[in-house]
Amino acid sequence: MSTGGALRAYLLAVRLAGEVGTSREDSLRSYRLFAARDPRVLIGIDPEGAWGQRDLLGLMAEKCGVSADPRHISGPDVIDPERTLAALDAFAGRIGEAARRGAPVLFGTGHPQRLLGFYAGLADALSAAGCDVLTPAQGRCVDILTRFGLRTCAVDYTRRIGLVRESGGGRPRCEPGVHCHSPLPVRVALEAAAEGGGPLPELVVGDHGWVCGAGQLGFEAIGLADTDDPALFVGEAEGRVSVAVPVDDAVRSDYYRPLTRYVLKRACLSQ
Repeated sequence: MSTGGALRAYLLAVRLAGEVGTSREDSLRSYRLFAARDPRVLIGIDPEGAWGQRDLLGLMAEKCGVSADPRHISGPDVIDPERTLAALDAFAGRIGEAARRGAPVLFGTGHPQRLLGFYAGLADALSAAGCDVLTPAQGRCVDILTRFGLRTCAVDYTRRIGLVRESGGGRPRCEPGVHCHSPLPVRVALEAAAEGGGPLPELVVGDHGWVCGAGQLGFEAIGLADTDDPALFVGEAEGRVSVAVPVDDAVRSDYYRPLTRYVLKRACLSQ
């Protein structure tokens, strides 16, 4: 599935774009919380602009293709597949540049159950191209505030993709990792890389707090984001995130494999 037309049809068929699984209610709730500067939705971005609810709705209409009508308040949300394809091309361009430079790269995901395979395919290809895929701070603990309260988690890596696991009895558990929006894991990872005297990433690839947290600290960051993740698109609009790809981030993990192949082909890499 190397052509844009074929991938466009695929995105619509599996609901990675078009009418997606994320509800309009969830998206609007996220925009309200972001406008109120709720850290659970800022996920590491410190906005420079005011970004009221109407501003965010306009931005998400521009970046994702959601309805700009504030009176549309229910039902499934929508992602324009043309915007997804354009962003994937830009995303692939950054991956290709990193490969040509042999740049050190850091990967991390807050959606390990869904997106681990997508990132792992990219990490394997970049490693084969001579890039150092970094895994700093493995095993370090971080306290993360979740809807269930404060949880102690451990930074871990599976197939060189950063994620967090809940810690119990001093040992990481919960395969393959937990859903996490927090920017704390990437901050811990970047601090560990700096403390260790090893290379710092020239590109951070991922989603949620891994992208926003890294971008806020001045690292080049690219990633995937759903319609209820306005932080990445605000970060892109304000220049702290290089590329935010609008896509449903919670479909079956195998549905992302064609995206990996498309990105690698556009980046002139083989998997």
